[in-house]
Amino acid sequence: MSARALQRLLAPRSVALIGGVWADAALAASRVIGYTGELWRIHPIRASSSAQRYFRSVDELPGAPDAAFIAAPNREVPSIAAALARRGAGGFVCFAAGFSETATEEGARLTRELLNCAGDLPFFGPNCYGLVNFLDGAALWPDQLVGTRRERGVALICQSGTIALNLLFNDRSLPIGYLLTVGNQTRLAVEELIEELCLDERVSAFGLYLEGIRDAARFARAATQARLAGKPIALVKAGRTAASSEAVRTHTGALAGADNVFDAFCAQAGVARCESLASLCETLKIFHAGGPLGGRRVLAMGASGGDTAMAADAARSLSLEFPPFPQESAAELRALLSERVHISNPFDFHTHVWFDYPRQRAMFGIAQRAGFDLVAFLLDCPPSGADDTGYVRAIEEFAAALPGATTRAVVISSLPESLGSRVREQCFAWGVIPLQGQREALEAIDLAARVGEAWKQGAPPTLQRPDTTSSNARSLSEPEAKQALAAHGVAVPRARVAEPAAAAEAAAALGFPVVIKAAGPALEHKSELGAVVLNVRSAAEAAAAAQRLSALSQTLLIEEMVSDGVAEVLIGLRVDPQFGLLLVLGAGGVLTELLRDSVTLLPPFTAATVSAALGRLRAAPLLAGFRGRPAGDVPALIETALACTRYALANLERFIELDLNPVIVRPRGCGAVAVDALIRLA
Repeated sequence: MSARALQRLLAPRSVALIGGVWADAALAASRVIGYTGELWRIHPIRASSSAQRYFRSVDELPGAPDAAFIAAPNREVPSIAAALARRGAGGFVCFAAGFSETATEEGARLTRELLNCAGDLPFFGPNCYGLVNFLDGAALWPDQLVGTRRERGVALICQSGTIALNLLFNDRSLPIGYLLTVGNQTRLAVEELIEELCLDERVSAFGLYLEGIRDAARFARAATQARLAGKPIALVKAGRTAASSEAVRTHTGALAGADNVFDAFCAQAGVARCESLASLCETLKIFHAGGPLGGRRVLAMGASGGDTAMAADAARSLSLEFPPFPQESAAELRALLSERVHISNPFDFHTHVWFDYPRQRAMFGIAQRAGFDLVAFLLDCPPSGADDTGYVRAIEEFAAALPGATTRAVVISSLPESLGSRVREQCFAWGVIPLQGQREALEAIDLAARVGEAWKQGAPPTLQRPDTTSSNARSLSEPEAKQALAAHGVAVPRARVAEPAAAAEAAAALGFPVVIKAAGPALEHKSELGAVVLNVRSAAEAAAAAQRLSALSQTLLIEEMVSDGVAEVLIGLRVDPQFGLLLVLGAGGVLTELLRDSVTLLPPFTAATVSAALGRLRAAPLLAGFRGRPAGDVPALIETALACTRYALANLERFIELDLNPVIVRPRGCGAVAVDALIRLA
């Protein structure tokens, strides 16, 4: 598939519409968008007229179409694709369904036949709605078309035709440049389209609706390419509640389910994962008008205490910061507005300056130069037909104060509908971003700040995946696992391996108190099996424990007992089927399943990324010294995590999973000790 062919398909100068009523709808869409190229109709039995000529087949066309829209019965699609390939067409949209999405043998057979007949032609689908190109004025689209031609905009790529329609119908002034649907992604997938459109200078950002990723490695490369091109990605991905098929064997697997892994990828790659289509639209508006935010320091200001109070409440679960005004700026505002106005953030400036436009502009100017990353003017406007003069004038003064300021400026309406289209378009023209709906607007600002932060932090994730996979797996015994990890720098307790009859003697040689465990390789969940005896303080207790554990295993592990821990942490690694090697850090011991407090990381693994991840845990205060307890040896914990990653990378081709739970973090300077270890290898 050549780049030139894909360009022909996306911006065709000639189009063939193949089929009946759905092709009629595509013709109507072409007329709405003002398509000026050649339009040819193909139908096997429709009669031609003075208004419309019909060709019977692709072979009868007067030339090779740059793009074709196929709305024929699915069994006929492969032969049509073959005819398009023979004629040298650019590519096609397969609107027809009944292929691989049916999960039937017939659907799979038709898909194979289509791929074979299409040769190298790029195509969308099957089972997709088509495309709209608002930049060049082309539409292979079998439904109502709303929107206008534009010179620059975001590229929306969707795996659902209905979601694409929903986004097309938005009443949020989202500047759409491309709307592309990919259906089954049999030939063209999301990641390939990102790569292609990164080269289009008219594309400002990408908005995605995903249900699955065909090639995670290529998707990661495409995200990096978009980042390097300065085109941020915001997306909605369905399936947040779907559990990974391998998420039940260990704590690590349970914590690193498929959705958590995708979240981790987005966070490290600098991709905004949105909760809804509304927040997707608002995030894309921010990206379109200047890219990601430079920071998370926000000033929210308005003429109402109610608006500002609600903004503070709505942002309580976000990572935005609302720092106070610097002293100099606060003094300027106080002098301008009098002592009656309390200078704070969020900032209720009352209505003292509502009709005093010179003072209003001066106030906005001070706020916009006070060092915030973004200044938000909270304002709802009257509906169409009402007098909105004073409201629009206030926005005009807000915008007029902006030249020369380094902050980004937005207007936020509490309700999505109370910022009409005329006002929104005027905001864009003035350099102010109109955001609709307070909660989704704040979510969008938070996401834009997170993306900006990720872009600043350096290298995006680099997927580490084994070249081979195996369904056969074995678990190392705990002594074997600890020995292997110790060779890579993991600290483990002093230990002896003994048969039950020699356990008491081995315990005495180590020095009491000790821990005694059944140590067979099949014993992966020792606590649940009663295979661990803690705090053994004498030879008699050791003998009794060994006698009981002998029913589970004839190999016992006797270890020194670590009794000065300040926190217990889980360190795990596993290989995700799509994204490869993952590092999981979380609350350990008995808190693992109770709190489900964890962070997942993708490579590259560094001391800085591990340290930042530990700081995001809810259990992080325990490591810092909680309520007078000593602080933990965090550097030793970080080194333990990195040592585990070194082991996994050294054994990547046969590595399946590693689970240290818990790692006991001792007081600062005393180290961190892995007291339980599980390794599974192919």
